[in-house]
Amino acid sequence: QVQLVESGGGLVQAGDSLRLSCAASGRTFSNYHMGWFRQAPGKERAFVAAISGSGASTYYTDSVKGRFTISRDNAKNTVYLQMNSLKPEDTAVYYCAAAARALAVIMRSGYDYWGQGTQVTVSS
Repeated sequence: QVQLVESGGGLVQAGDSLRLSCAASGRTFSNYHMGWFRQAPGKERAFVAAISGSGASTYYTDSVKGRFTISRDNAKNTVYLQMNSLKPEDTAVYYCAAAARALAVIMRSGYDYWGQGTQVTVSS
């Protein structure tokens, strides 16, 4: 069992930056691929970014490439999502997720554990 707790969300203006954190506990953190997903009101939960257990490989959805950076600190059991140049369309609840196997890291079904989410609101 893995427990995930997100933090760092908030209300910002367009063009601002935020850094989300996700603290993990329960199992060997470096064994898990980690991902960030987001869900806007009335929409499906969608993939944002993912990172391999070692941190050597990262993946991004096209809409955030060049603006968002996923990283991890295995010594702190934490994964981060640095979000720059935020846009109103980035407004959503952001969820952290952990995958024991890297079968489908861009799909919700590929993840075994989920956090409770943190709200990010970007005003225009």
